[in-house]
Amino acid sequence: RQKQKAKRIYGVFEKQFKRYFKNAERQKGITGENLLRILETRLDNVVYRLGFASSRNEARQLVSHNHFFVNGKRVNIPSYLVKAGDVIQVRERSQQMDRIRQALELVQQRGVAEWLNLDPERKQGVVNAIPTREQISTTIQEQLIVELYSK
Repeated sequence: RQKQKAKRIYGVFEKQFKRYFKNAERQKGITGENLLRILETRLDNVVYRLGFASSRNEARQLVSHNHFFVNGKRVNIPSYLVKAGDVIQVRERSQQMDRIRQALELVQQRGVAEWLNLDPERKQGVVNAIPTREQISTTIQEQLIVELYSK
């Protein structure tokens, strides 16, 4: 159940999810927290967390349609994993899109994750650090996912 919930929340299919789990297992630290960290640092999720999109699905589409730069380079892969210090910027031509403007208005009320920094005027965000478990606001019980895959 928790695995299905996580896959649905982050919009990831089984094959990719399994790959993320194997990567999380290989990393040092707690596997469940590593898995959540990987899911949170996907570009489509970061675009959503910064408030450039009103849902993760919308963020995924905006990324795949070339609306964002990461460190000055165009990236159109939603599963691209951002790193600490990366700058995510809305493309110049895309800054006037109604969807992005409305989403930015919504984020003023919702707020941005504490591991991210948003500059709404320049329509860009910075990944300050890779999030810790405490900074990830989700109801997923990652330990149950680890137990499922450990069988």
